[in-house]
Amino acid sequence: MFKKILAALVTVTLALPLSAQAAPIVIKFSHVVANETPKGQAANYFKKLAEERTKGRVKVEVYPNSQLFKDKEEMEALQMGSVQMLAPSLAKFGPLGIKEFELFDLPFIFDDYAELHKVTQGPVGAKLLKKLESKGLIGLAYWDNGFKVMSANKPLRVPGDFRGLKMRIQSSKVLDSEMRSMGAMPQVMAFSEVYQALQTGVVDGTENPPSNLYTQKMHEVQKYVTLSNHGYLGYAVLVNKKFWMGLPADIRTILDGCMKDATVFANNVAKKDNDEALAAVKKSGRSQLITLTKQERAAWKKAMDKAHKDNMSRIGADVIKEVYKETGYSPDK
Repeated sequence: MFKKILAALVTVTLALPLSAQAAPIVIKFSHVVANETPKGQAANYFKKLAEERTKGRVKVEVYPNSQLFKDKEEMEALQMGSVQMLAPSLAKFGPLGIKEFELFDLPFIFDDYAELHKVTQGPVGAKLLKKLESKGLIGLAYWDNGFKVMSANKPLRVPGDFRGLKMRIQSSKVLDSEMRSMGAMPQVMAFSEVYQALQTGVVDGTENPPSNLYTQKMHEVQKYVTLSNHGYLGYAVLVNKKFWMGLPADIRTILDGCMKDATVFANNVAKKDNDEALAAVKKSGRSQLITLTKQERAAWKKAMDKAHKDNMSRIGADVIKEVYKETGYSPDK
């Protein structure tokens, strides 16, 4: 009788779908921006692909808008395994001791997406991601957000217009140099706190791609937006190394493929969403859009070139010169 019962149990177990036999592998994917942003949409797209292609063996839980961790907390949480996946901005890696990533914060270093992707999708980008492994992290991909605009409650047309303004930045020595080169006073602040700080006058202005500006409603408390495209904001998608290497090899292969497809999606949607966000800001009538003349843009670039010089030794002259070679950057370009 016992043998019959055992045989019946085995038969039932084998007949069950795999998802019913074992709990799915959970990937907690935390980020600090809204679902509607390029990063938010790409995270949800990765979730969809991962769950479909693994047939339920993987479950991706996406936590947007700093629901789990704020800017300063999320990297430590990933290293400790409290979350398994992040897509922090590239400005976050300096404090980890990998200062080479700060090259992405250098103003005017990329003129367009074609120049940018020569770096993020080329050998320089791959070499940088490899450096994360010593910190217990694995870099899977770079995701675009977009090129940044400046906002304030006064028109920002020439470097002198920044003098004395308190400008919110991410924690980055390069961005600190960038703002100081324009005569502003940089203020490091968590992304989730920026709207209220702008609303109450704790800070006077900030820099963001249009999608962040619009989805966080910063345009409602900023009278002017200058279409400077002076800097790039992008992300590196990271996983906890111990977690990633502990996955079954077939699952890891599937997730790699999902990430490749999610990256194409992320970069396409970033361009589209920033264009649409800018149009929405203009339509709202809450902020006046300012387009720099060729001469004004040249003046910004000349002033901000100081950030390149100030951070050459910090980031590493070799890697910066590799990027210059790829993009053709020069102060007089």
